[in-house]
Amino acid sequence: MEPAVIGTRLASSVIGPLIKKLFVPAGPGAGLVERPVRLSALVAFRGEKRTLTEPDVRRLAQRLVDRSLASPGEAPFPPDEATAVTDALTRVLLALGDLDMDDVQAVRLGHRKLARALTHSASATGAPLTAELSADAASYLASITEWACLHVLHFFTQRSTFVAATLVAQSRGQDELIAKVDELIARHSRPEALDAAFERRYLAYVAKKHGKLTIFGIDLTDTPGKWPLDAAYMSLEATAPGRVTTARFLSGAEYHAEEVEVIEHTAPLPADQALAAHDRVLLRGEAGSGKTTLVQWLAVSAARQELTEGPLTYLYDRVPYVLPLRDLTRHGERLPAPADFLTAVGCPLAGTQPVGWEARVLAAGRALVLVDGIDEIPDAERARTRAWLTDLIDAYPGNHWLVTSRPSAVRADWLAEEGFTELTLSPMNDKEVTAFIERWHAAAATGNAEEDTALTAYERQLLAAVKSKPDLGLLATNPLMCGLICALHRDRRGFLPLGRKDLYTAALSMLLLRRDRERHMAVPELREEPQLQLLQRLAYWLIRNGRTVMDRSRAESIITDALPAVPELAALGDAKAVYTHFLHRSGLLREPGPGTADFVHRTFQDFLGARAAVEEGDFGVLARHATDDQWEDVIRMAVAQARPRERAELLRELLSYGDKHPDARARKRIHLLAAACLEHAVELAPGVRAEVERRTAGLIPPRDVEDARELAKVGPMVLDLLPGPDGLSDEEARLVTITATHVRSDAAIPFLSRFARHPSLGVRSQLMWGWSRYDCRAYAEQIIAHLYGTGINFTLRGDEQVAELERLGLYPKRLDLRVGVSPGVASRFLAAYEPTFLLLAYSPAHLTPEALRALRGLEGLSLYSISEADEPWSLTLIPTEAPLTFLGLPNSRCSVLDLELLPRWPLLEGLTFRNGGPDSAADWEALARLPRLTWLRCGSRSLLHAPEGLSLSGLTKLQVPFDGDWDAAMARLGTLMPGLQRLFVGVSDDTGTAEAGQPLNLSAVPAHIQVETYSLSPL
Repeated sequence: MEPAVIGTRLASSVIGPLIKKLFVPAGPGAGLVERPVRLSALVAFRGEKRTLTEPDVRRLAQRLVDRSLASPGEAPFPPDEATAVTDALTRVLLALGDLDMDDVQAVRLGHRKLARALTHSASATGAPLTAELSADAASYLASITEWACLHVLHFFTQRSTFVAATLVAQSRGQDELIAKVDELIARHSRPEALDAAFERRYLAYVAKKHGKLTIFGIDLTDTPGKWPLDAAYMSLEATAPGRVTTARFLSGAEYHAEEVEVIEHTAPLPADQALAAHDRVLLRGEAGSGKTTLVQWLAVSAARQELTEGPLTYLYDRVPYVLPLRDLTRHGERLPAPADFLTAVGCPLAGTQPVGWEARVLAAGRALVLVDGIDEIPDAERARTRAWLTDLIDAYPGNHWLVTSRPSAVRADWLAEEGFTELTLSPMNDKEVTAFIERWHAAAATGNAEEDTALTAYERQLLAAVKSKPDLGLLATNPLMCGLICALHRDRRGFLPLGRKDLYTAALSMLLLRRDRERHMAVPELREEPQLQLLQRLAYWLIRNGRTVMDRSRAESIITDALPAVPELAALGDAKAVYTHFLHRSGLLREPGPGTADFVHRTFQDFLGARAAVEEGDFGVLARHATDDQWEDVIRMAVAQARPRERAELLRELLSYGDKHPDARARKRIHLLAAACLEHAVELAPGVRAEVERRTAGLIPPRDVEDARELAKVGPMVLDLLPGPDGLSDEEARLVTITATHVRSDAAIPFLSRFARHPSLGVRSQLMWGWSRYDCRAYAEQIIAHLYGTGINFTLRGDEQVAELERLGLYPKRLDLRVGVSPGVASRFLAAYEPTFLLLAYSPAHLTPEALRALRGLEGLSLYSISEADEPWSLTLIPTEAPLTFLGLPNSRCSVLDLELLPRWPLLEGLTFRNGGPDSAADWEALARLPRLTWLRCGSRSLLHAPEGLSLSGLTKLQVPFDGDWDAAMARLGTLMPGLQRLFVGVSDDTGTAEAGQPLNLSAVPAHIQVETYSLSPL
């Protein structure tokens, strides 16, 4: 056995898949080639079939190096040489495309001589590979090169039967050598190696278990009920609560407007990238919005550990734990410790993992903990769930944590103290609905030409209907409802019921009656009503007990009690037979784990449970649960399914319970729920409707942002109750527009148009934010056109909005271009209209030279969302003749290369760094050469990088969001900024507590400086 090869300590299961990625995939018939193939034609980073870039090859080399450093035993070389070793290994791998030989010649050469040839070729293109490496690092490079070459040759023999047949002895020798090295590595395993071996098995299990997705309605034909997650998953957007600063020193019109626009309306981000920016995320989403699907996607993406270019690379080397709370707390059990994670979710590998493996994963900060469904456990159990999470996070910092919940299940700051960022899954926009419908119909194709032709016709018809029928478009805003609509549309040959209640009723009928008929199943003919009677009893038991999962024995017991009253189901047999029928034939029940049962989606449980509650006449029970988020949809669907007299009785119970409730917040919530129920009350006594509207009117105008958003949940009817703009204060008008812009109906457009000329910047900013939620053209004509010329920043989130401005002949000089505006469209727009103020969400390097030249009139420029993954850019891209008085940068080093060029714009008065700040003496010296600089925003830690003796004497205002090294930074102010008059410090609330949770210590601040605090508070 070769010591050099053994020294890498990477098993073939690790190195093999990575090496394989260096080569283009073999096409059909690849194994039947009759002649050798040049290496330059095989590598994936050369030629027309290129699938990898040179940076991709470097990332692959980085993975090999990282895996070697993480392997058991002593590190093969000093960790501080990792970058140099990676660079050298990258050169070696790239040299594969430079060798003047074919695959047969390479295999005949053998792995050791091939490694020497690669090393020689790589060294010929620059400095010697080992010039800057220690002896250990050079030995490692030789070792990993030989091991990689052995797998390269093995790949050639596996890829081409021609090579294997030509060099059969070498081919067999490579197979045997790889097997022996793997055996030796395994034989000398330490606990860390046992961990790695188990991890590979566990990750493969996770990828397979969560790698399929149920697409509702597709299983009604001969197509499979589950589809590969890769094909079915569609990334949705998540948004954070808006933030608004109350700092008043930024009184210049340009900068104040910029601050409101940028901070108030946080740009959405793809939900699967949330954990790339935040280690801890509480993700809220309505029923059916895709929370659990996102959990599956993240788990599978982490489990596959594949080389991918793009946003999910942050999941590399993460070990996912999928923890659905509905399963963990089914019997009120104690929530599991890490050692019991696998047992708690029924993983068949539980008990086979090395002792302490989970603790070692968590302690190393490698875990991806996905806690799904806070809303699916009783309210009484949520406090202990929070304590459990807190204990885990305190014990194992540094991991990624995602917790999902329905929006109202927990309060806004439920996990704030644990450092969680709150995000909300956005409803699908028009483009996403279109994409979902197209994917659904593609997945539903059967291969039968006639049926698929009809399916294509249904797809076109449905796409047109969703766009032309507002009520239908409002329903199709989450994956569950959109899938349900697709299924019903096909099942009913192009005809659809309108409204949630009718859609659910039709869906149940489709599942219970037509499913087996479509599949020609030999089962007894059953009417719909008897089946609903049993299913709704199961659903109502779950709701009353605050559960979403029950034991199979409990389900069979409920069926046993109900069967005498539903004799028609006796044809199926006893309770076990009936349960089995529902499980396998209805499409509504499933078994998430051994001996457990739940509904295929919570929505059906709530709908059926509401049906049972109405039949039982449990209106008082429903009313008394009006403050419980788990009952909200149940109450709405009860109103929808009740007869007129029952509906009136239920709403009276709700109003009465709300009127008597001692807590004002709860009272308001109950009255708003009653108002939201009116949407489902097709027929209702006028007096009852008037009573509900009277209670709602008492909540208008909303008092704060939370109230404004809650009020919007009432739906379009609230538009008739909202006042304004006459007689409202600026703040009241802003809150009213927040409510209206959260009503997802184009009926809001005429109402909002009344506010288009309002003098308040906050009102106009909210109107601009709302554009993306409505019909683009109608909103542009009725609202956006009237905002033109009012000094507002025109926030554009997509190419369609740019096209509307061009169509209307609007040429705003103040622009805020978000990532949805493609660089090409942005460049054309900028080149045509030459703005004076620009906020840009990506690097200027993406713009064309014509667009960059058009920035010569800029007075203000802010670059606020540039990713660290974005390519660096230079200040030379900004025209030197631009009369810049304000410049906002993301930070000093992640994007811009040359802060020393700042003196090119001598008119600069204000400079901000979104994160951090100048981090070198040269950067601070550049700031000192700005003659008009009077205010600055940067992190307090940045002040420590200023050289001793440097003075920014003209600086009078400083904004410092609190961060580390506070006292030492404040001690520098007297000499660094001798003319400083006002210091604005970012705090989390009005109590004077700094953002890091520590008391704000001002003792080191010079006495002559006036200190004010500002807060970032949710909209």
